[in-house]
Amino acid sequence: MGTFWLLLFVVLIVLLVVIVAMGVVAIRRLRRGPLEDNGHSGSSLSEPPRDDPHPQGPEPSSAAEEKQSQMLAALEQRSGVLHERSLALDERETRLELERGRLRKLSDELESRSERLQARSDAVEDARTAAEEELSRVAAMSEEQARQELLDRVERSSRRLSAARAREIENAAKRDADRVAGGIVLSTIQRIATDQTAEAVVSTVDLPSDEMKGRVIGREGRNIRSFEQVTGVDVLVDDTPGSILLSSFDPVRREIARLAMQELVGDGRIHPARIEQAYSRAVDKVHDKCQEAAQSAIMELGLVGINPGLYQYIGALQYRTSYGQVVLEHLKECGRIAGAIASEIGLPPDSCKRAAFLHDIGKAVITQGDGSHAAEGAELARRFGESDAVVNAIASHHDEVPADSAEAVITQVADAISASRPGARRESMEAYVHRLTRLEQIATAHEGVDKAFAMQAGREVRVMVLPDVVDDAGSERLAHEIAHEVESELSYPGNIRITVVRESVATQLAH
Repeated sequence: MGTFWLLLFVVLIVLLVVIVAMGVVAIRRLRRGPLEDNGHSGSSLSEPPRDDPHPQGPEPSSAAEEKQSQMLAALEQRSGVLHERSLALDERETRLELERGRLRKLSDELESRSERLQARSDAVEDARTAAEEELSRVAAMSEEQARQELLDRVERSSRRLSAARAREIENAAKRDADRVAGGIVLSTIQRIATDQTAEAVVSTVDLPSDEMKGRVIGREGRNIRSFEQVTGVDVLVDDTPGSILLSSFDPVRREIARLAMQELVGDGRIHPARIEQAYSRAVDKVHDKCQEAAQSAIMELGLVGINPGLYQYIGALQYRTSYGQVVLEHLKECGRIAGAIASEIGLPPDSCKRAAFLHDIGKAVITQGDGSHAAEGAELARRFGESDAVVNAIASHHDEVPADSAEAVITQVADAISASRPGARRESMEAYVHRLTRLEQIATAHEGVDKAFAMQAGREVRVMVLPDVVDDAGSERLAHEIAHEVESELSYPGNIRITVVRESVATQLAH
């Protein structure tokens, strides 16, 4: 770029000199023109005028202008040539700059290669030196020492290769584990379709007329008190036309009471003796329903070899709920999920389905014992001859004991999938049932108590005592002890009434 500006400066100077020269020439010619005109006028005074056939015009001025134009054209042509040369010089300078950069880059690359070659040369020299030292050391070895050295090297190399391969396999397993597990769970869920169930704590019994409500209540409430005492449910007789309500947190007890009340209403004869008879027949009906439900569930899952002694417990779970989910439906769903997972991962599906189906069997007897339903269920399964793998799966499905088998782990997975399904469970009902169950357990733990029922949504506990074990004074003391224990163990709103009932019935046959 410096050359371009230098050439431009020279051109401008040349142009300025040419213009000045042209101006000087023009001024001189203009001055010479008037003098020539004056010479011609002097001669005209001494000589008579002559006719000139060729009059003189401004020829000298035209010639000067023409010459000036030619000079300007030459200057412009010269300026164009100089400009082209300037452009050529700039282009050449640009090419030279690019070539200089390429040469600089090539020089850097050559220098880098030289350094790498030097490093390799150093490494080769070090390796040669090490090899010479190793040869010197081996030359001093015996044949046995050389063989042992070779074996040691092969072993070390094999260990490194196996460790690298093991890390590669482990990393691949970690990468694929989540994807494969997610695929198995997704495939299992897609194969399972289960309806959502809404829980209820009230059963409705239709009446043929409102007059029947009076018979249900009885004289001075005798019938309704007897019915509540026998069945352990609350009978709600309100202004709802044509029906009464049976309320209890225990669904089995509520179902028995519903069947008994339907029989009493259908027959029309309602008194304490008939209530006991209807209650006994209702218990038998529920027992038969439990047997049928258990057999149907077992056939639906294709299980064989389950001890018939478990049928009653399995069938009773159709009336029980866990967080709003019917337990028997939950068990069937878990069985299907476990079987699907076992098939996906290549395990025998029958044992996994069996363990998952029986894992909550303890909920059928939890109100009768003090342990968790997992421990109670494991003991029940062991008593009826289930395998150790199934017993462990039942006992460990809430991590109370370690899971020792594949069936146990699959049971936990199936239980979690079924329980976490949107809409499957509801927490509030489970807490409510647990509180009422604990109320009854506290009452029945005392000596002399025959039965105990949590009534009126847990606001009252009705305790039936054995009259020949607990006297009237003992009833007062028992009520006080139960109330104190409830206060110390449970948290609840409002008050809970403890009612201890001591009834003595004398029966004699007349012949």
